[in-house]
Amino acid sequence: MRIPNDEVTSLSLEDASRLISSGKISAEELTEMTLQKIREIDPTTNSFVTVCEETAKLQATLRDQEQSSGVNRGLLHGIPFAAKDLFDVVGTATTASSKVNINNFPSNDAHVITLLKNAGATVIGKSHTHEFAYGGITPQSHNPWDPTRITGGSSGGSAAAVVTGEAFFALGTDTAGSIRIPSSCCGVVGLKPSFGRVSKWGVIPLALSLDHVGPITRTVRDCALVLQIIAGYDSKDPTSSRTKVDNYMSSIEDGVNGLRIGISENFFFENCTDDVISATHQLLSKLESSGAKVCTFNVKNAHRFSEIEFTIAMYEATKFHKKTLQETPELFLPETRSRLEAGLNISASEYQRALLDRQIVINEWNSYFENFDVTLSPTLPHAAPKPSNEVITWPSGYSEDLDSSLTRLNCVHNLTMRPTISIPSGFSDGLPLGSSITGQMFDEATVLRVARTSERCQGDTQAVMTES
Repeated sequence: MRIPNDEVTSLSLEDASRLISSGKISAEELTEMTLQKIREIDPTTNSFVTVCEETAKLQATLRDQEQSSGVNRGLLHGIPFAAKDLFDVVGTATTASSKVNINNFPSNDAHVITLLKNAGATVIGKSHTHEFAYGGITPQSHNPWDPTRITGGSSGGSAAAVVTGEAFFALGTDTAGSIRIPSSCCGVVGLKPSFGRVSKWGVIPLALSLDHVGPITRTVRDCALVLQIIAGYDSKDPTSSRTKVDNYMSSIEDGVNGLRIGISENFFFENCTDDVISATHQLLSKLESSGAKVCTFNVKNAHRFSEIEFTIAMYEATKFHKKTLQETPELFLPETRSRLEAGLNISASEYQRALLDRQIVINEWNSYFENFDVTLSPTLPHAAPKPSNEVITWPSGYSEDLDSSLTRLNCVHNLTMRPTISIPSGFSDGLPLGSSITGQMFDEATVLRVARTSERCQGDTQAVMTES
């Protein structure tokens, strides 16, 4: 009996893989079901810049031919995924959602795209980003839970595609929260690995010293499966690390008994909605009941995080785009152009000072982590807002613009380069909330283990929407 399309496209990557390996469904059928979901959903969500229909069908046919001859490439064999439109994919433009790059057709796949293709996965399309990833909203895309709300950014198209069934997983980038912000807004799992854990070769940068590449998925196990494929050293990326890659699935079901979870007494729970605070504390209570030990700590210099982050990011972004900014400034969207022009006002000495301040923050966080294994905190201080909410004023009297509220709790983990995952942790007025787990450098295994336990504590539900 044929499995209904909506049931298939709402499966986890892992479950879809079992259908293919068992012969219950072909890669061609799975790809066509996903394309049909895109036809139905994308007019509302606008997740994609480009849908790679013909090449996806061709790849699916090749995967089925391999399967027929007894060759299965693994858990990603025949699985359709979306790539944020910063990743080079041969055969389609890498536009970065910008007129600047409208004719940018790469001659090579990004390193991670090559790894995923070799593992049998199929690029179903290129997902929208805030222009050149320079913002926290992704204005082109709409939140599937409420189209009047933002998807978050800058990997907003990727997160929307995953939660609606338009892709079984997606790739994103994260400079100040751009994987975790949309994951929280859309109710999916998003991992920013340690800096250097995943290659950035063939990915358009925003700020080279802050950028991370990572997966967005429906479940924590799916996240671990994708990370296992894309993690590792790449000689083409000068920031890539040779640190050994763990087997992420080997300990993912081991629970949290004996692990120490750090919870901040300040900063992460300041100027947040009651629902956000409650969701994270309820999750903490469940983890404590599962055997984790809770350790409190006080965050120093929190008022400096955003300033340091954005000094570095603006300087590096403007340096990368300087030539285009001088020659064809009209091709940039006004918001992006104004941010790049503002970067011209940051001097080399100010940039160097920010780098030194960053090292102080890194040293402080290294000392915190002497006392615990991971931290738990809200991903965002609120649920997905409307894009018109340009200024948010909290009961404390503190006011911030929308982009600042989205990055405030996230950017410190880009400064410190630590692995951080956002997982669904509740709802507020029908909109998903996220909580973040942050770990030791290159200890994604423990981060995923705590995240998977958190998922089980909340009923092992899977983040996916079967209706628009």
